[in-house]
Amino acid sequence: MAVHYYLSVFPTEALIASELSPRSFGAYMATGAKKGSAEQIVFIEIEGGFGSDFDWSYARERCVPHPNGEPKHSVYLSIYRTLEHVPLEKMVSLYLTTRDGRTLGIDKGSYDKKNSQSDFYVYQELCPCHPVVVSRLNPDEYGMFITNPDSKTWVPKILFADLKVIDIENPEQTGNIGSLYDRKVEHLKSCIQEIHDDPKKQNKTLQRTHVEAFTFQLIHDGIYISDGDTMIMYPMPDVEEIKRIDYDWGRSALII
Repeated sequence: MAVHYYLSVFPTEALIASELSPRSFGAYMATGAKKGSAEQIVFIEIEGGFGSDFDWSYARERCVPHPNGEPKHSVYLSIYRTLEHVPLEKMVSLYLTTRDGRTLGIDKGSYDKKNSQSDFYVYQELCPCHPVVVSRLNPDEYGMFITNPDSKTWVPKILFADLKVIDIENPEQTGNIGSLYDRKVEHLKSCIQEIHDDPKKQNKTLQRTHVEAFTFQLIHDGIYISDGDTMIMYPMPDVEEIKRIDYDWGRSALII
């Protein structure tokens, strides 16, 4: 059986070797041996064997079938500061797994700065930090800002999603995008106003951490990973494309 290497980025950060296919791995991680819902998962399949930060020999030795022939589900290679040690070029497809274990794969896409023109953005950082931030910076600029070592709050690599935003004047017209903005409309308004009024203020934290409110319904254009010099993007399919490629996943994610 082939050994796959999966970089888990949400809700936990880890590098895991497994003989399971991406869909089977997503179901295993989300629900385990239990029958019923558990937690949503975001992970990336990577090309293994690079550098010396991870013990690839250990993975190959331990990631072998059980005596009864059942594939090995997981061998952990890292659980701390993992994302920063995986080169962007080694990342392949990204997977979103719902709480009942359905997995949608997303291939790398190209980021076009020209298509990111907005007065403000709302970002959910997913790894290694988890705040929700209102920003004047487009995704490319935001990635460079967060990974700038001149900042006192920088990280070497960041994975984040840009989020859909409610119609502030008519919240009930927004549609179903989850509960993130429940009881936060006034705070959202004040954050937007603050970054507009103060030229020196580029970002304002909307929420320090509340990852339970993050849902796949909220993802707008996609998920981004930046190391400052380079950024890759996994574009979120729109509703019609989700209906075509995986209707059941869309129902499970409450998108359809």
